[in-house]
Amino acid sequence: MVKTRKRLGDLLIESGLISEDQLETALKQKTQKEKLGDVLLQQGYITEQQLIEVLEYQLGVPHVSLYRYPIDPKVTNIVPKELASRSFLMPLKLDGEKLLIAMADPMDYFAIDDLRLSTGFEVEVAIATKDDILKAIQKYYDLEDAVEELYDEIPITDEAEVDSSSGLESPVIKLVNQLLVRAVQERASDIHIDPQEGNIVIRYRVDGVLRTERTFPKHMQKMLLARIKIMANLDITETRIPQDGRIKVTIDYRPIDLRISSLPTVYGEKIVLRILDLGNSLHQLDKLDFSSKHFRQLEKLLTEPTGIILITGPTGSGKSSTLYASLSKLNSEEVNIITIEDPVEYQLEGINQIQVNTKVGMTFASGLRSILRQDPDIIMVGEIRDSETAEIAVRASLTGHLVLSTIHTNDSISTINRLLDMKIEPFLLAASLSGIISQRLVRSICKNCKREQPLTVREREIFSRRGMENDKVYRGEGCPTCNMTGYRGRLAIHEVLVLNNEIKQMIMNDKSSQAIQDHAVKQGMMFLIDDGLMKVKQGLTTTEEVLRVATDK
Repeated sequence: MVKTRKRLGDLLIESGLISEDQLETALKQKTQKEKLGDVLLQQGYITEQQLIEVLEYQLGVPHVSLYRYPIDPKVTNIVPKELASRSFLMPLKLDGEKLLIAMADPMDYFAIDDLRLSTGFEVEVAIATKDDILKAIQKYYDLEDAVEELYDEIPITDEAEVDSSSGLESPVIKLVNQLLVRAVQERASDIHIDPQEGNIVIRYRVDGVLRTERTFPKHMQKMLLARIKIMANLDITETRIPQDGRIKVTIDYRPIDLRISSLPTVYGEKIVLRILDLGNSLHQLDKLDFSSKHFRQLEKLLTEPTGIILITGPTGSGKSSTLYASLSKLNSEEVNIITIEDPVEYQLEGINQIQVNTKVGMTFASGLRSILRQDPDIIMVGEIRDSETAEIAVRASLTGHLVLSTIHTNDSISTINRLLDMKIEPFLLAASLSGIISQRLVRSICKNCKREQPLTVREREIFSRRGMENDKVYRGEGCPTCNMTGYRGRLAIHEVLVLNNEIKQMIMNDKSSQAIQDHAVKQGMMFLIDDGLMKVKQGLTTTEEVLRVATDK
């Protein structure tokens, strides 16, 4: 057992990784249930790799990577799952009377004592990241057991059926639950269940990129799909038309909202589950990766009493996060905020939210008309999809309301043409539109394997063309924390077009998009590519990621 009982904060200060002020801030923010290391990681003061290196050096505890560690499956019978999950530890192997375990916090002496008393073995400790341990627990305690039970219980036939009244211990229920838990632990935004000719493939979208998680035999297809449809209250007998549903679950004490979409394909129904982590949904505006210039521009737009503010970008570009963060900033008891959305993604206290329901005639346009009779100050329209909604939104802004909405366009300047195509008169558009924010999501470099590199010839050309100087970039080498991808997490890049008098005059005079863009360049506007390259320069992402989502205009 480790004898040293120094406090973690003292170890980190001695190592020069944090200052006393940062430790004081973290201790103030730490709740009784939280551990200091977790708070320091959340604040970005240290990386998980730095934390492990300090503990490894100061305490003499070895570090293990569980990514390819040969864990003996038999040791899971010795250590109860409840203890492993509660204390973030994973048994690795038994060597005589010694039990080797990996722990996220090797200074958790209570957990070590519990383990010694419950197993009767002498405990030896190694350090591993919390993510590694959670994945190992999920793999060795949960998922494999559920799959084995399914293989034992399901007949090898295409006619296998699901009993919707089966108990909570049903293997198919356990398997679906573990797939959901695994997806949340992996920070996946979507789960794709793809039926193929000979099997069924489970894919997770992590940091915007799909990767295959598991492959199951074809005979398990009906059971998996039917279980998910039962959870979402969908018709399990209807397989010929698309269906949409919603599931609310709690995973690791966090409320999770799942949007379910089924689509008939030639090999059976494809199901996609969109994961919304309600615990992490509401961000502060100043934590959404806006550069200081863009943040000032957006703040100024939000202080305007009237006008339309549009957020543009493709599906999955973070528009909703920006929209809800803006609403949270505007939310106060002095104003009446009403939203109409399809669907209502996150519920905000103090804001009146309306769900679109086309079956009963509640469309964006009809809902927006009714909202205007409810004495609103601020209106949020989930999406401008048609001419009628666009026209009502414009007229609402001209009658003294601040309107926030989203629209699917490639960039901020092309949004003007899109609205004109929707038959909005140029003089009305010029009078109502205040600003357009275009954004994309790019993958962040993994902090644990981030390394400095010289610029390539192409990168030098790109930076030079955009009028920027830079002599180094960063890339992730790949490590277990980021699943050897070099990326972990995502951040947003933005462009903000503020419509000043000159641009409004150009719209009324029917000037081309190129003319408006040339004027914006003269005014010092930063486009998506510029904001992205600034974040490359800061070591937050890579040039490849920026060029994947933004064009070099």
